[in-house]
Amino acid sequence: MIPQEIIRRKRDGGTLHVADIDAFIAALARDELAESQIGAFAMAVWYSGMTREETVALTLAMARSGDMLSWSGIDRPIADKHSTGGIGDNVSLMLAPIAAACGLAVPMISGRGLGHTGGTLDKLESIPGYGITPHASHFRKVVDEVGCAIIGQTGTLAPADGKLYAVRDVTSTVDSVPLITASILSKKLAAGLETLVLDVKIGNGAFMTSLEEAETLARSLVEVANGAGVKTSALITDMNQPLADAAGNVVELRNCLDFLKGAKVGTRLETVVLAFAAEMLTQAGIAETLVEAEAKAREALSSGKAAELFARMVHALGGPADLLDHPDKYLVAAPVQKPVLTSSDGWLAACDARAIGMSVIDLGGGRRHPQDKIDHRVGFSDILPLGTRVSKGDRIATVHAADEASAERAAADLAANYRIGDAAPVLPSVIVTRI
Repeated sequence: MIPQEIIRRKRDGGTLHVADIDAFIAALARDELAESQIGAFAMAVWYSGMTREETVALTLAMARSGDMLSWSGIDRPIADKHSTGGIGDNVSLMLAPIAAACGLAVPMISGRGLGHTGGTLDKLESIPGYGITPHASHFRKVVDEVGCAIIGQTGTLAPADGKLYAVRDVTSTVDSVPLITASILSKKLAAGLETLVLDVKIGNGAFMTSLEEAETLARSLVEVANGAGVKTSALITDMNQPLADAAGNVVELRNCLDFLKGAKVGTRLETVVLAFAAEMLTQAGIAETLVEAEAKAREALSSGKAAELFARMVHALGGPADLLDHPDKYLVAAPVQKPVLTSSDGWLAACDARAIGMSVIDLGGGRRHPQDKIDHRVGFSDILPLGTRVSKGDRIATVHAADEASAERAAADLAANYRIGDAAPVLPSVIVTRI
């Protein structure tokens, strides 16, 4: 196998043979490729695309580059959910324990921030001691005893994807349908899932900005996953504003704890979390209808069972046992917190969600290079949703920053980001369509 020949063929629009894809990914997993070759391959795929057969081959090659998990002996349906990434998208943190509380086993393999979007693992690493790469036997033990475990890719689980994932983040090759499909599904296939629900974001804060793009990605994911034997569906959801009222790592984790305690009723975030819980439960046969499934999910929240399972999961993976009761003991706050104030009266009519994500990175809450360390403390909280009536001088968010200068800059950027209109805006539904 000559890597540059495979790269050249794909760069020139050719179709790769399954054997070539297998050989390239095997070499990637064995650290036999230079980072420049990995980046060139990703860019060639970004420019030339892949056929469905190539995408399936890439997905299976990356899944088989390491261990394939088996859940024999666990008498609950094995289910999971994945999001293509957005701003303030901490759905997985609440969804996993809700689904587990309703009778599913949820072995959730998650990722770090990618491009302008936040990462579930980065949020969980805000918790002291939380281990994102447990041994496979411990991962299985937590899923069996607690019902859910949210972890990252270990060195033995789809290792080729982990290496390609890091390079994509810094080579502007994130928004490629074949690469997104293979990256997401290789981890899911390796995790031994029976059912899967996908959250494909659409809007100015998503990688897919049009409905046509989002539907293309959703169909690719659904068709490849179902073709590989995993029962899969997808919801397309709106990402033209932050989903939660927070964007960052510690601030989104605090948002998660508040949600599990019942403090986010009636929000867009609640709508999305419950919709995905309902999809997961009906797919797995726990409920016959979406209405019945949503009722079960609401009960798991209101009873406190989902919060209890989240706390047990955190402790089982090395975090503190009393995080829910005493979050201030463990979640370190940024030293500077500054309100973002409106400059006029009116309605919050629109914002650039992607720019908010980039502001979090500028504060230090994301990566420009794979080796960058994240400041988990920084970000935005108290973000008002679009459609809110405001008066001049009202707070529309709070900046959490490491110093006064970065707080001032972030506050000015966020204030300029929002368009204030004279009339209440007509906003899209947070659940756009189902594939």
